[in-house]
Amino acid sequence: MNIVIGSRGSRLALWQANWVGDQLSATGYEVSIEVIRTTGDKLQSYPAAQPLPSFMARTVAAAGTKGLFIKEIEEALLAGTVDLAVHSLKDLPTSLPPGLILTAVPQREDARDAFVSGGGETLEQLPSGARVGTSSPRRAAQLKHLRPDLELIPLRGNLDTRLRKLERGECAALVLAAAGLHRLDLRERIAGYFSVDQVCPAVGQGALAIEICRGRAEVEHALAPLDDPATHLAVRAERALLWRLGGGCQVPIAAHANYEDGRMRLRGVVASPDGSCLLRASAASSGQNPEDLGVALAEELLDQGAAELLNIA
Repeated sequence: MNIVIGSRGSRLALWQANWVGDQLSATGYEVSIEVIRTTGDKLQSYPAAQPLPSFMARTVAAAGTKGLFIKEIEEALLAGTVDLAVHSLKDLPTSLPPGLILTAVPQREDARDAFVSGGGETLEQLPSGARVGTSSPRRAAQLKHLRPDLELIPLRGNLDTRLRKLERGECAALVLAAAGLHRLDLRERIAGYFSVDQVCPAVGQGALAIEICRGRAEVEHALAPLDDPATHLAVRAERALLWRLGGGCQVPIAAHANYEDGRMRLRGVVASPDGSCLLRASAASSGQNPEDLGVALAEELLDQGAAELLNIA
């Protein structure tokens, strides 16, 4: 059986697609990769300070940036031109289009955010007023909470593009997902890691999502060995929290679930965009319904006033 994988064309996306392809090839499948350019990739080519073209601005308003990195790939899945799609799970909206399913979530990489600076400085060593680049409202809000004296600047682009902007001196430091740096053998660029209590990660950060069309039994069977049950349960809890809060990439929501002493612990954060108000909650469960845990923690955050913060965002 030949399996066609749909993927974005960035170096990190291709690493992820090739990793999945290698696992499938090792079990006897023929694999090829179809590179698909998404609206999100086109969005990244525009400077952060430049207004988007009207057609793209309308698309962002309708879908949010989360779905922009997968829309065209999902269309290829539904059209049957690719058999499966490999995404960064944090790019996957909580509701999938009819006919598509999240069939496998491999074992997670490091979910933390990492600090990368031009001269190897840590966050604590940066001088007041230093420019730190991030395109994530979640990261920006939590960083402002930690260091309100820093200047946070929006920085679009894939991982390589952002690192080049750092090298050109457009900013003094970046905050990036540790997983991407690890996967591309760029650990030496990391000046430090944020604990999940300092900067809570994005929902699904560090995990891969393998998406297929419902009813593709052969493809689902081929992918079954790639699924890591513990990771899959953890991201289900995180995604349930995000779903209940109604959030996406444009609001400062964070969540991270892991196993501690045989129980799943879920942490959640909702922040004001300026970082002046940051709500935290955590809960643990030994049950097998992670969605219940996610929704319950979201309700706790709403009781603390999260709805007002999300409306501000």
